[in-house]
Amino acid sequence: MTDSLDLARAGNSLVTSGHALQLAPAVKEDPYDRPSPIAANTRLLFVTSEMGDFIKAGGLGEVATALPRQLRAFCDVRVLLPGFRQVRNAMPAMEVVQRMPRVAGLPPWSLGRFATADGLVIYTVLCDELYDRDGSPYGPFSGGDFGDNDIRFGRLSLAAAEIAAGEADPQWKPDILHVNDWPSALAPGYMRWKGLATPSILTIHNLAYQGLYHPQRMRLLGIPEAAFDINGSEFHGKISFLKSGIFYGSHVTTVSETYASEITTPEHGCGLDGLLKTRMNEGRLTGIINGIDDSWHALIDSGAGGDQIVRQWKRRNAAEIRKTFDLPASRGPLFSIISRLVHQKGVDLSLEVAETIVARGGQLVVTGRGEPGIEEAVETLARKHPHAVAARIGFDDGEARRLFAASDFLLMPSRFEPCGLSQMYAQRSGALPIAYRTGGLVDTIEDGLSGFLFSSLTGAGLTAAVSRALDAFRSRRAFRQMRDHAMAKRFDWRRPCSRYADVYARALAS
Repeated sequence: MTDSLDLARAGNSLVTSGHALQLAPAVKEDPYDRPSPIAANTRLLFVTSEMGDFIKAGGLGEVATALPRQLRAFCDVRVLLPGFRQVRNAMPAMEVVQRMPRVAGLPPWSLGRFATADGLVIYTVLCDELYDRDGSPYGPFSGGDFGDNDIRFGRLSLAAAEIAAGEADPQWKPDILHVNDWPSALAPGYMRWKGLATPSILTIHNLAYQGLYHPQRMRLLGIPEAAFDINGSEFHGKISFLKSGIFYGSHVTTVSETYASEITTPEHGCGLDGLLKTRMNEGRLTGIINGIDDSWHALIDSGAGGDQIVRQWKRRNAAEIRKTFDLPASRGPLFSIISRLVHQKGVDLSLEVAETIVARGGQLVVTGRGEPGIEEAVETLARKHPHAVAARIGFDDGEARRLFAASDFLLMPSRFEPCGLSQMYAQRSGALPIAYRTGGLVDTIEDGLSGFLFSSLTGAGLTAAVSRALDAFRSRRAFRQMRDHAMAKRFDWRRPCSRYADVYARALAS
């Protein structure tokens, strides 16, 4: 093997259903160990609509679980999220700090506070009429959005501004706000309309979701009429939560450097490319790639027998996955799709190339849920090739981790991907990602070294990339070198946190 391979720092192992790869510690010089650009007593309020500790719908929930904890090395961090039923059930005896009044059509609320087992302080917006519901953070389990999401997340955004004003917790007032995606992006606007000068950072995790509502909802949301302007919250005749955050916020970040450039173009800018281009020219738009949770990192000793250990570990996990999904034993490559089954993720392209995989002796396992038509297509493919294709409509985190550890290749031909986490999980687990050349996939996959990128967003383009992967698999030495290189890559939060601290320092200075 080449350099030491990193898989998961916590517990020096990557846990996959009883198969844990045990690792030896190593000491490396950390280039991001440097004096913090912000004072340790700087108070940061991190505002999110989901958090993996309690409830999540996607990558934001993963980021909100890890990033605030890592930022504690730089400053005093607290998290604000809605008091969803899942949060209340997990912490039924949380402290109530303050009861707050109704504002416009936003109902009264109470500020809850508690600490997680590792000491992270969590604030919650307690308002059962808005948050005590079955479903995801955004809609019922059956699909769609809640009809009052503008009120639900307007309440979250205004609560953040009320905390920033020192009204909700007189004992703690943030020096800076970090809001995420459209559900909290109205907070910078509320702060401006309250006359606050507290700097704010908006992180865009996916520009396609903007929080657009009819202007008749302005009065209910407590938005002043003057804000319904091109230089304000107005976007093509509607209120835009996300545009409000971009316009009124101090700085905008997004979750990869490539995506930061892409969203300043008409092709990927979702109608906001002009404003985002202005922010980039002002030096107020920064791309910062996400990290992944420490549980995906550990160190493998690269000494004698190291490669044999990895191969045995991969084989054990592959055997277990084949048994779980009723696939026969095979010496051929194992491909996986671990994804929301939606058009954005290019699942239709992956299903198109499945015939090539099967014809060349490979197997494919699909897990996820999403659009009914794509789910049906996945199940039809599995019925057509019962000995080579298996599918489970649904998602289980433990099973997904085992599938990453079992796979030789991950299919990820997303039509756009602001950052992406699965390609990082895959590389850490020795599964080489096959991905379209876009967004964070460009920034995290080294074509021909740790995975395969393609530039033509067609079935033929993906088929060509899969053929390259199959050729590499047949050349066992080349395949192992690529796998070793992929597993050696670090995707921890050190560098992102250091860059966020730099952005905070610039916002505070301005």
